[in-house]
Amino acid sequence: MLKDITIGQYYPTNSVVHKLDSRVKLIATFVFMVSLFVINKFWPYAIVLVSLLAVIKLSNIPVKYIVKGVKPLRWIILFTFIINIFFLPGDAIWSFGFMTITRQGIEQAVFMAIRLVFLVVGTSILTLTTSPIELTDGIERLLNPFRKIGLPVHELAMMMTIALRFIPTLLDETDKIMKAQMSRGADFESKNLVNRAKNLVPLLVPLFVSAFRRADELAMAMEARCYRGGYNRTKMKESVMTKRDYIAYGIQVSYLVIIIVTRYL
Repeated sequence: MLKDITIGQYYPTNSVVHKLDSRVKLIATFVFMVSLFVINKFWPYAIVLVSLLAVIKLSNIPVKYIVKGVKPLRWIILFTFIINIFFLPGDAIWSFGFMTITRQGIEQAVFMAIRLVFLVVGTSILTLTTSPIELTDGIERLLNPFRKIGLPVHELAMMMTIALRFIPTLLDETDKIMKAQMSRGADFESKNLVNRAKNLVPLLVPLFVSAFRRADELAMAMEARCYRGGYNRTKMKESVMTKRDYIAYGIQVSYLVIIIVTRYL
């Protein structure tokens, strides 16, 4: 299951989406997230689906690789689905004790499940098509205007990028620790949820120790290379907006306008 998490991973390939400026992809992700919360009907999700499939096709990333990122969140989606079905008031279809299934509850449950799936898939495309260095530069450039009010833009961008990059690293470390403990008799696959929870407690200590060790090693490596982030730091590759980036901006604006219009149709 840990191997199925795609958020924070980078999938290197030569595609149009990979070549886009990181700022364009960051804004596109933000626009996509906003559009999901603007939608209040089912049929506009067809527009979202077509848009996602088009971006995935242009990114040259296998659809199966992106979709598998939804698998680890299936329990969260299921929990949200159940909460909406049984506890949302409306026209009752079935009732047992304090639990009542309503027509509005079923509609809302399906609606929220689709939204969560699209949200995970859409945000995963950002990290899959953008390297950590490009992501840092993009965040820093977008937040650059806030430097005037004293916001540590570079440090904030670096912190966010390192946090994203460490997700797959910590998952690999967790997988190694679990396999080591399973070889010593630990049971992480028991059907008893209480036993599984108890067995996860010994997993946390070595995981935290490993995380702190890696953070310390990263800090020492940066200091050894005389790393100094800030306003005067130069870059080996400067980000330059090209024609395809402006075209992408135009597509984003058109997409958002269409989604907003569908809300009031």
